[in-house]
Amino acid sequence: MRSKIKSIIKKALGLETEDTYHQRHGAQANEILATLEGKFGKTDPNSLKLAEAYALDVFGNAHYAPWLRVYTAVAGKFKEGWIPDNYYGRIVIPRIKGGYGKIGDLKALSKIIFDNDAFPDAAYFVNGLYFSPNKTCIRRDDVSEFLFNNSEKIVFKVDSSLQGRGVFFFDKHTFDVKKIDLLGNGVFQEYIEQHPVFERFAPGSVATLRLTTAVDNDGMISVRACYLRIGRGDDTHVQSKSHVRVPIALVDGKFSREAYLTSWLTVEEHPDSNVEFAGNKVPSFAACVSTVTELHKKMPFVRCVGWDICVDKNEQIRVMEWNSDHNDIKFSEATQGPCFSDLGWEKFSH
Repeated sequence: MRSKIKSIIKKALGLETEDTYHQRHGAQANEILATLEGKFGKTDPNSLKLAEAYALDVFGNAHYAPWLRVYTAVAGKFKEGWIPDNYYGRIVIPRIKGGYGKIGDLKALSKIIFDNDAFPDAAYFVNGLYFSPNKTCIRRDDVSEFLFNNSEKIVFKVDSSLQGRGVFFFDKHTFDVKKIDLLGNGVFQEYIEQHPVFERFAPGSVATLRLTTAVDNDGMISVRACYLRIGRGDDTHVQSKSHVRVPIALVDGKFSREAYLTSWLTVEEHPDSNVEFAGNKVPSFAACVSTVTELHKKMPFVRCVGWDICVDKNEQIRVMEWNSDHNDIKFSEATQGPCFSDLGWEKFSH
């Protein structure tokens, strides 16, 4: 247990060694590949050889092969142009984001940077003080009344929260400023009532749409990938450890017939509600796309962003957060990629 805790701390602080970083990615990718092959049989060996050769010839090292093998197994064939997730994290992110990629971890800055009411921010707790969205300080004794004046439930997200961790729900009876003091800096957001299309699948948690945008070498911004994250069982919110992911067509917002469990095995209906994915479409999808592309124009220095948004019961677009550092690309690359083949990222290894 201690070694696991140390590993998590080192990872969070960026202290992982090069070898440990690639070993961790390799172990994760190999486990997924073993699961897929255990269910569907061995992946075509010739396709796997192409993936392994591509890792050496294009990226310069065999430790980039494991994710390429997973992509190959999911897609059923090898495709040139794929970006291995560990290559993205170690090589690409420092080149296309630098220090600007860390800004998204500071939740209180989002609405200031983007100046857009699509962010459902209700208040902030930063360095011991409470603030309204217009940066007016709120007295500690008045915080509860301020938050619950028009809301029965509020969500608090701590800075640098990842994969659904660091998200807490409060009502007027459970809220206590002393609890927030212990949790640390973060943002209070309105509780969103999701659109009926999503409510059918998992009514206990709000489904989020992950839209990935990128800035090309001419400064143009476009959406490169999209998938829907749906909660499971008694989850109060979508979490990476349990979510169901549905690839979404970029042309029209239609759901894929198959969704992926955390094991990367596929299902055609939600495991809990038994609602089929086929035949559904993201409501106001064009507005979702235009919202994130317009927002990205206000922070083009971060050249690839993963936006977590939802569509509420009134078909309004609500931006839950923007993932500006290591926004996960492996699922999109495997199911919809290659998503970034025109950006020249593979040349960063030379």
